Amino acid sequence: MENVSVEEFTSGASGRIIPVFRDIRRSLLSRQFVHRLFLFLQSLFLWFLLLLRRNCHSSSTSSPTAALSSPSKAAATRRRNVFRRVEDDAPRRRALAEGLTMVPDPDDGTACRWSTSLFYGSRANALFSRSWFPVSGQMKGILIIIHGLNEHSGRYAQFAQQLTLCGFGVYAMDWIGHGGSDGLHGYVPSLDHVVADTVIFLNKIKSENPGVPCFLFGHSTGGAVVLKAATYSNIEELLEGIILTSPALRVKPAHPIVGALAPVVSILAPKVQMKGANKKGIPVSRDPAALVAKYTDPLVYTGPIRARTGYEILRISSYLMQNIKSVSIPFFVLHGTADKVTDPLASQDLYNEAASEFKDIKLYEGFLHDLLFEPEREEIAEDIINWMEKRLLQSQTIANSD
Repeated sequence: MENVSVEEFTSGASGRIIPVFRDIRRSLLSRQFVHRLFLFLQSLFLWFLLLLRRNCHSSSTSSPTAALSSPSKAAATRRRNVFRRVEDDAPRRRALAEGLTMVPDPDDGTACRWSTSLFYGSRANALFSRSWFPVSGQMKGILIIIHGLNEHSGRYAQFAQQLTLCGFGVYAMDWIGHGGSDGLHGYVPSLDHVVADTVIFLNKIKSENPGVPCFLFGHSTGGAVVLKAATYSNIEELLEGIILTSPALRVKPAHPIVGALAPVVSILAPKVQMKGANKKGIPVSRDPAALVAKYTDPLVYTGPIRARTGYEILRISSYLMQNIKSVSIPFFVLHGTADKVTDPLASQDLYNEAASEFKDIKLYEGFLHDLLFEPEREEIAEDIINWMEKRLLQSQTIANSD
């Protein structure tokens, strides 16, 4: 049998590699074919809605006794109960989040004050948050951490400890469906909700710490969230700048057909899990211990990406690339050149095209996606701290000259 060549395509922030046959891609999966297939599926979806409405009408006119005696009713109830137990997993995850060690090594003389709390987001969901503060002295500023897809705020405890040693306070929140927050694990109904929750979190922190300069930090998809939040009106007045590590910009679907189907599937079956899993995905760190720690962490979602979540990543990425020239907030973007999850060239384009007067970029040769979990994590954290201190000095200089 003749061998067929295989080409690998990455699905970006979802961390998947899907093999695609070149010959099929050139013929059947052409742009014209995809367009026709999308029109067909759209017609099929409309037909499905009409059929569903007719069935619902028929059910409403049938005998209540017959409905109760249907053998499928008991099976459907069991399925709903199982799904409800999965949905109600947040209390268990919250207990795990509360039990995490907040200071990696409390006996090394670098202890800091820390706490956990809940706040309510834009959809009235309970969202889990953490904070770390220097033991003594006045804070230079505050860094607010927005984690990446499928992880949680507790993974940044070592980074937070390094920041407190340099006089910075740290806050971090778990997205909906992540860590100790409400929601189905790994499911994000809308990244716009996460953006709105981030703005609520920022305003809460500013009200609790009047006069303290604040920075927003976002990793991967969290970087996309932070960048979109920074476009909200009046946000620049609340921040000294934003820091983005490996931001999810110019994320492409694994294949054009995935992009065509994503909007439909995300509506019909938003919580369905797509093929693939993080454990079998692209390496995100050159440190084997960091990979083991990540994928054995019960608060890290390692299942297949959910349909709506994947579509939301494509949507926010597309929005940001279309509005990249309107970015005006001071920022520092960091990216590894060997990152196969998000595109370092997109970070370079952000730096080149953004309207920001104060902007910096640093590309780390050969580094992978999770920069703060690479072997050189302390040096990368120092680069971030140095940039924040430089921004504070710039702001002070400008204030003194006015």
